[in-house]
This record gives sequence, C-alpha cells and structure tokens, in this order.
Amino acid sequence: MEVTDYHGAKRKRHESENISSNDIDIDLSILEAVEKSQSSVELLDLRTLKKLVLSFERRLKDNIAARLKYPQQPDRFADSELELHEELHKLRVLAGGPELYPDLVSLNAIPSILNLLGHENTDIAIDVVQLLQDLTDEDVLEDNDEPARVLVDALVENNVLELLVQNLHRLSDTDPDEMAAVYNTLATIENLIEVKPAVAEMVCERTKLLKWLLGKIKVREFDGNKQYASEILAILLQNSSANQKRLGQMNGVDVLLQAVAMYKSKDPKNPDEAEMLENLFDCLCCLLMPLENKERFVKAEGVELMIIIMKQKKSAYGSAIRALDFAMTKYPPVCERFVDVLGLKTAFAAFMGGILRGSRRERLLSKFVENECEKIDRLMELYMRYSDRVTVETERLNNLEFDDLEMDEEEKYNMKLESGLYTLQLIAVILGHIWCSENHQMRSRIELLLKQQKLTKKHIKDILQEYHDNIGDMDGLEEKERAQTKIQKFISSF
Repeated sequence: MEVTDYHGAKRKRHESENISSNDIDIDLSILEAVEKSQSSVELLDLRTLKKLVLSFERRLKDNIAARLKYPQQPDRFADSELELHEELHKLRVLAGGPELYPDLVSLNAIPSILNLLGHENTDIAIDVVQLLQDLTDEDVLEDNDEPARVLVDALVENNVLELLVQNLHRLSDTDPDEMAAVYNTLATIENLIEVKPAVAEMVCERTKLLKWLLGKIKVREFDGNKQYASEILAILLQNSSANQKRLGQMNGVDVLLQAVAMYKSKDPKNPDEAEMLENLFDCLCCLLMPLENKERFVKAEGVELMIIIMKQKKSAYGSAIRALDFAMTKYPPVCERFVDVLGLKTAFAAFMGGILRGSRRERLLSKFVENECEKIDRLMELYMRYSDRVTVETERLNNLEFDDLEMDEEEKYNMKLESGLYTLQLIAVILGHIWCSENHQMRSRIELLLKQQKLTKKHIKDILQEYHDNIGDMDGLEEKERAQTKIQKFISSF
C-alpha cells in the first residue's frame, strides 16, 4: 500500500475501508486509557494516598520476606519484585497532587521508599529514582512551596543525598536504563537545591558527589550526562565558597583546565556540547574566586592555556577572556604571569575586534601609544557608546511615571548599571590609569576625542565620582577605602 506524507495523505478507498474498524477500536482504547488516567488524577485524595501507601508497604514486605527465604533462588522472589516495581510505578501518580506531600510524609512512607535506593535489584533502585524525580519536578512543585518544603526536608532527613549518590556510583555508563537513571538522579538533586538551597553544600559535605562529577567531566567522549554533570557542578559552585575551596583541594582546577583544553583548537559539534563547554567555563570562573585556587591556576599554567585559546579564536574565545578576568581580580601574580608570557599582544588584539608593578605597567601603558594611539581611539569609541546608552536610560527613568510603583534612587542606580553604567565606569577607570601616567601624547589624544564629542574632562570626572560614591564595603571597610583613594586620585588628576 502506497502511503505519502501523513498530513493530507490519501489512501485508496477500499484500503481505508479495510482498516477502518481496527482504527476505531484503537481510538476507543486510547480514549478509554486517557479517561481512566484523568479520573485517577481527579480522585487523588487522602483516602487514595493511604491505599497506595498501604499496598506499596505490603509488596515491599513480601519482597523482603521472599528474598530472605530464598536468597539463592531468584526465580522464587522474581514475582514479588515485579509486583514491587508496579507499586512504585503507581506511586508516581502522587506527582499530580503535591498538596498531599505532607500526608505522604506523615504516613512515614519516605524511609521505606528511600531504602530501596540500595536494593540489590538495580531496576528497583531505578524505579525509585524515577519516582523521586517525578515528585520533585520543578513544574510539579511550582506554586506549592509549603508542601515542597515538607517533602524535601523529609527526604534530606532520611539521607536521600547519601543514598542517591551511593546509587549513582553503581550505575553504568553503557546501559540505556541506567544512563537515564543517572540523568534523573542529577535532576532530583537539582530540584532539591531549588527548593532548599542549603542542599548545595550539604550534598558536598556528606557525599562524594564532587568526586563523581569530576570523574564524569574527565571522560573525553561527550554525552548528555556529561553535559548535565557540568551543569550540576556549576550550580554547586556558583554561590558557595566552601564548595569552591573543597573542589580546589580535589585538584578541580587541573581537571577543568584539561576539560576545556579539548576545545582550544576545535569547536563543539552541536548546541548541547556548546552548552557543556559554557558550563565548564562557568565552573572554572566560580572556582577562581578563592585566592588559593588562583594560585593553583597559575601553577597549572592556566594563564598560558587561556592565551592559546584566545589565539585560536574558536568558540571558547570569549570564555577564556572571562576566566582570565576572574583569575586576575585581586591577585597580581596572575597579572604578572599574563604580561610575562606576552599575553598583552593577544589581549589587545581582542580589544581592537589590579595595577601592575614596575616594567610590566610600563609595557601595558605603552600599548596605548602604538599606531598613533589607535587603542585610545577604540577606548573612547566604547566610552561614547556606553555613555549614550546611560544617557538614554537616565532620561527614561526621569520621565517615567510610576503610579503606585515607588522606585528609590538605589533602584534607579541599579537599573542604570544594568543598562551599561558599570561598563562605562570601568572604561573611565582605565582612562584614569592612562591619564595618571602623565604621558603627553595619550593625554592630548583623550582631550582631542572629548572635544570632538563636545565634552570635557569633567564628563569623565563625574562618572568616576559616581563610581567612587557607590563603592560598597562587601570586601571590608579597609578595601573600600583603598579603592576610593585610588579613584579619588584619578578624579584629582583630571
């Protein structure tokens, strides 16, 4: 029988008549199944929950008894295992009624469910992982904050983190079902963190998850679970200095550098692999926040690797620049290594498309004089671009009628920062460094470009003054005063 595209396809009349009754039977079966599933969700209440839990507990008890009685005869407890599998599958319907989660906890079903993560039959453990992923799914827990917290607290109190990670270590990278269980395990951990952020540090303190994630990232071949491992690692590191330090002590800097080095001269093959690479750089940047990890970065020749990646101009180009930025922040040894290994040439090539000491600072400033101060031209071009953006945003905020919405000056300032003020301030700081060098050629160039835009040095001074006045004390009062003193020096020099 010749069949064309499904949409608009026409079969011969007699052929369609021959299969019409079968089609009707199939359609009726589908409708009945859908109706059944819908009615089961509608009828999900405390009474149904109790029946589900009681049935599950009975099948669990039967399975334990059969295994104890016939430990060497799998065929004697196979039926009880199949029944247990079916009961776990039935419990997944509870995801349709998250408001019942506190009742599920009260019925003391959580310990029984979680203990099955260590079941000798890996398929049963996989069933539990799927159940946990369903119950904690982000879409399920949305708008159910209190029931979600009750469930997650109960799971954590009953060692879900330890049990999940222990099970993770025994799952295979080759079996499709076990690979799916790996993904669901990581998804469950992510869901737990979403509801209870403290889990991000708990899971690293209590388990060997970091070790497992590093092992997954070391694997050269790309797959979906390697991508997800990189995403989970980034989540664990992003807001936790304890996790950043912990991973640094586990040789994490070296592992991440080796992982991104695979892309120094090639691009990812598809969007998923590209996302993984971006996750790896996110991890590296987070890891480079503690000073001790910056030191490890220098020793592992991370500066040199980032320069090589920049020179190759592949897709990791921008991420390498970002990693260097994190590494250099408040850590002069990275800046010095960058200059010593001739990184300035590569950095200024990127520019055209902390303070250094002694000769290194002179080498940096000399770059702005090259080719008739072309880099100052570029710097002032960026200055004007972001200045215009900030001007437009400022006018918009001043003319906005907020009605019932009140916006204070701090909120307005934050909105201006997001619209480009922060970048403008950084450019002004660079101009301040250049101006303080007292190089006549560079100063004349800046003044000329300002004049062409009908501006004066006061424009830069005002930007610097606003930056000075808004420097926070997150790093301590001493650091704040030091930063303000430096900016005040720039303001005075103008």
